[in-house]
Amino acid sequence: MKRFFSIVFKCLIILILVMHFIACSNQQLEGKEVQEEKEQVDAHTIPEVELQKQSLIEEEGKDIETRILTPKDFQRIAVKEGSFAEYLRRLPLKPHGSPVLYHDGSVKNKKNIYIAVVDMEIGDRDLQQCADAIMRLRGEYLYGIGRYDEIHFNFTNGFRVDYSKWMEGYRIVVDGNCSYWQKRAEPSNTYQDFRRYMDIIFAYAGTISLEKELIDVNLDDIEIGDIFIQGGSPGHAVIVVDMALNEATGEKLFLLAQSYMPAQETQILVNPNNIALSPWYSLSIQGEDIKTPEWTFRRGDLKRFP
Repeated sequence: MKRFFSIVFKCLIILILVMHFIACSNQQLEGKEVQEEKEQVDAHTIPEVELQKQSLIEEEGKDIETRILTPKDFQRIAVKEGSFAEYLRRLPLKPHGSPVLYHDGSVKNKKNIYIAVVDMEIGDRDLQQCADAIMRLRGEYLYGIGRYDEIHFNFTNGFRVDYSKWMEGYRIVVDGNCSYWQKRAEPSNTYQDFRRYMDIIFAYAGTISLEKELIDVNLDDIEIGDIFIQGGSPGHAVIVVDMALNEATGEKLFLLAQSYMPAQETQILVNPNNIALSPWYSLSIQGEDIKTPEWTFRRGDLKRFP
C-alpha cells in the first residue's frame, strides 16, 4: 500500500511539473504574439504618422495657393500682380476630396491621378480635353483682364481665329479643310459669346495646333504657365500652375494640371515618382523622361505662349 501511494504521489508531482511547464510555455508564446502584433501595428502606424506630419494639403484651402502647401525649406516664387502666373496660382478648387467629373456628369474612377479639382464648368459636350483646357485657362485670363485683342488660337488646319473678330459678329464657316469668316451676328462681347468662341476653338483645335503656336523653352528656365506638350492623335498636354524654390539649394518645384479624354474637369496631378514630395515635381529630374500619372513627356517638350 505504501508503495502504491508513493507511485501516485510521484505521478502527481510529475503531472504538476508538466502542467507548470505548459503554462509557462503558453505565457511565453502569448507574450511573443503580443510583441509581434505590437511590432506589426507600429510598422503600419509609424509611416502614417510621418506621412501626416509631412502632408502638403490644407483641406480648407479654396485655391491652389492655399490648398497645396510648400515642402519644408521651400517658398513659392514671387509673381507679378495681375500676371497669368498669379491667375493660375489662384485658380479656385472644388472642396477637398471632390472627384473629377466627365462632361456627362459621370465620375473619373481612377486612383492616384489627381489631388484637387479646378472649380470651373466645362460644358456638357466632349470638347474641353487636354489642350483645350490649357487654351481655356489662357482665354479666361485674357478675357478677365480685358485684353481681348490677345485672345487668338489656331485651328488644326492653320486658320487663325481672333476673338476680336468674333466680337464684331463674324462667325467661322468650315468647309472641308478650309475655313473663312462670315458676318452672321451683331457685335457683342458677353461672357456667353466668349464661351461659344472657346467651344469652336475646342472643336477644331488640339495638341497638334497648340504645339505649333508655342515657343520652345529650356527646362531650366521653366515658369508658371509653361506647357509640356506632345502633339498628336492622340497627344497630350499639361500646364505648370505653380512653382516653389529652395533658396539655400536652388532647387525648384512645380505643380502640373491637366484635362484628358474624354472631356473632363481640370485636375491638379499627383507626382507618381515621389510620394513624399507629391503633388510637387522637382526640377532635379534624372534622365530625359518626365512621368505624369497618365502620360510621359520628355525634357524637350516644354513650351510657352509667345
